[in-house]
Amino acid sequence: MSVRTGETPAVQLPADRLVALLDHLGIAKAHIATQIPADIAGLATEHAERLGGIVLCTPVRLDPAPFTAVTERVLMISGEYGPTFEVCVRAAGRLPGAERTVLDSYEALGWSDVAADRAAELAASMRGFLGRFAIDTPHPPASEGNHAGISYKVEGSGPALLLLPFFLALSQWAPVIPELARHFTVVSLGGRHLGGIAALEDRARMPTYRAMFRTLIDLIAPQPGEAILDIGCGAGSLDRLLAQRVGPDNLIGTNPITAIDMNPFWLREAEALAAEEGLAGAIRFLPGDAEAVPFPDGSFDAVFSVTVLEECDADRAIAEMIRVARPGGRIGIVVRALDLPQWWNLDLPEALRRKITPPPQSVAANGVADASLYRRMRRAGLEELTCFPTLVTLDRPGGPIWRYREDHVLSLLSPEELAIWHDARAKAEADGVLIAAHPLHGAVGRKPPG
Repeated sequence: MSVRTGETPAVQLPADRLVALLDHLGIAKAHIATQIPADIAGLATEHAERLGGIVLCTPVRLDPAPFTAVTERVLMISGEYGPTFEVCVRAAGRLPGAERTVLDSYEALGWSDVAADRAAELAASMRGFLGRFAIDTPHPPASEGNHAGISYKVEGSGPALLLLPFFLALSQWAPVIPELARHFTVVSLGGRHLGGIAALEDRARMPTYRAMFRTLIDLIAPQPGEAILDIGCGAGSLDRLLAQRVGPDNLIGTNPITAIDMNPFWLREAEALAAEEGLAGAIRFLPGDAEAVPFPDGSFDAVFSVTVLEECDADRAIAEMIRVARPGGRIGIVVRALDLPQWWNLDLPEALRRKITPPPQSVAANGVADASLYRRMRRAGLEELTCFPTLVTLDRPGGPIWRYREDHVLSLLSPEELAIWHDARAKAEADGVLIAAHPLHGAVGRKPPG
């Protein structure tokens, strides 16, 4: 079992948690499928004997290095165009024994609902590939539960197939499970340590991200008793921070907090995480769409949204935020800044630095991830606009957000460049200055009082 300096031993790393879960379920060897390769990188490098076939389903970030020793067991599934196609093409050059499936005429983005959109093709591709690898049929002791911080639900019979959470997909794996369960013992996983939940929880722990959120709330300035709405709450990570700030034990006074998201998986996880932290009932989690917010006009005193308007019709979402705010209410929005460079505190040659500086260009056709946010908010009629572009520091190397961003960089580099990168990274870590940063655009405006 792997242990890193400064970390609690046993089941703290994703690989350790997954191995502990396999042991708990009596599974010696399992197939595994994920959209986030970093979640299983440790298993592939340290516990390859526990893995049968490996399915990387529409990954938007992929460092091939952890899979080089098991390349013949890897299936990469991508759209025909868009970021997942490019990611898998790059990885194929370094994983020559891996197999690829391309979903024709499909663009798979980080938030695409691939299991719902292409269920039959996905199930057939996985079934055909995984059938090549012989593993035992397990007999798990329970049909659902929680172990090592990972929730699980068991369906079907046959060789074990672990399904790790997608990043943002609305349906997760649900549409394809009935077909897979005809051939496999399907074990669907969840909890705060895997998938997009782990990334958002990690992000909310970063001091500078918390500082950005404090700035947003300071500018929104909720008064005692005012109702607050979060649009696109995800795991509810920021809502829990807000509840701790504006709850009954704080000077600001109690503020009713409502948080909506389109993703039922995220809402279930958000409620569970709030309950774990003693905040059950402090936040009302409800289903809702940013482009059609399910509340009457003027329902809230303050409305905010953080890194959501990149993935929807931004102008429509801004109009909806204004509609559900009361006259004089405050609207706060934060989005990723793809028009500004990301930054790594590494001593690198200029040519390599230029290669890694542009952030991945992942944004929907009508989304916003640049400085046009400010013009859009003003054009929508918001007054007293306060803009605060922010550089957020990543300071947990190896954490989910760091891995998510570094995996993209590593996939871009040649073998010679990778050696330079790793040397520079090791030196920065030895010097105690291994940090990275990425930019955000943020603004708060006021709905006219009339």
